[in-house]
Amino acid sequence: MKKNMGTADKIIRLIVAAVLAFLFYNGTITGTLGIVAVVAAAIFALTSLVSFCPLYPLLGINTCSVKK
Repeated sequence: MKKNMGTADKIIRLIVAAVLAFLFYNGTITGTLGIVAVVAAAIFALTSLVSFCPLYPLLGINTCSVKK
């Protein structure tokens, strides 16, 4: 897998994942919506850690800075 996520993109995804997880465990988001939020948080965290988003190649997006 070739990296396609930049630093800012990874930080934003980790923050969103942390907020979603906090809202679920705090009890603010419950039920089916809570489960969806936890799954989304897990996906955001995983894609941030591996620096690859599988949707970006399909959409032609690359936020990773080009190394010369």
